[in-house]
Amino acid sequence: MEFTYGQSIIIGLIQGATELFPISSLGHAILIPAWLGGGFATFMNEENQAYLLITIAMHFASAIALFIVFRKRWSNLLVGATRSIIKRDFQTTQFRVLGYIVIATIPVGVLGLLFEDYFQSIFGKPKFSAAFLAINGLILIAAERLSRRDIPHEFADSDAEIDHRINAKTAVLIGFGQSLALFAGISRFGITMSAGLLRKLNHSVASDFAFLMALPVIIGASIVKLPELFTSETNTILGEILVGCVVSFTATYFSVKFLVRWFKTKTLYPFAIYCLVAGALSFIRFY
Repeated sequence: MEFTYGQSIIIGLIQGATELFPISSLGHAILIPAWLGGGFATFMNEENQAYLLITIAMHFASAIALFIVFRKRWSNLLVGATRSIIKRDFQTTQFRVLGYIVIATIPVGVLGLLFEDYFQSIFGKPKFSAAFLAINGLILIAAERLSRRDIPHEFADSDAEIDHRINAKTAVLIGFGQSLALFAGISRFGITMSAGLLRKLNHSVASDFAFLMALPVIIGASIVKLPELFTSETNTILGEILVGCVVSFTATYFSVKFLVRWFKTKTLYPFAIYCLVAGALSFIRFY
């Protein structure tokens, strides 16, 4: 198994820089090595299962960075929900928002396990990732076109606004929408934020909800798959993977800091255009 420190650093940078941008980190982790070619593309194609494990490890590093950035928010939700359970008061904002996050996580978890073999069979194939990246661009454009930017929010607190705008049914629908991110090229963050915009959240609150939604999905996948790092052939390249994870953690931390500021005033259109162009060019190149 030939996976170098240089390749690991590249994947770590790709993962960390794009994880919370609405442009699909997993799609880029396939398309960029394919464009680079050589041993990198060969490893991705021939060591399909190993490469998937590597990307999941780097996703986990991103999740740690994401938790650190939003640690106060998560602490408020977890502590508040725990108090609600103790007091049997299930109508608090913290309990309800955390409940919506859990509900929305269930569909992607179930579908991911049921169709694991299928998703793995198309993983690492650039033409599929290119097509889904272009589709991702169309989804972002549709969300912007169909949402309204002039709807006044009733609460200054982001969690209270999420609680006001989202219910259990909507959480389930968002969860099924998020399941599209099982296709490498569809952005989990992008589709979750798009769903929030369509539920009349503004960009700032919709992005907050998308940031929160990312964490349990990544952690769930990590719990299921990461033990295989130590029981498969990847145990011979754990040093390289660790270096990539450090890079992914660092890049995620700074990219999230940027995005939190961006979505307070900006739209998804620049990312949508990029996805359409990059997806179309990649599809032509690898079809």
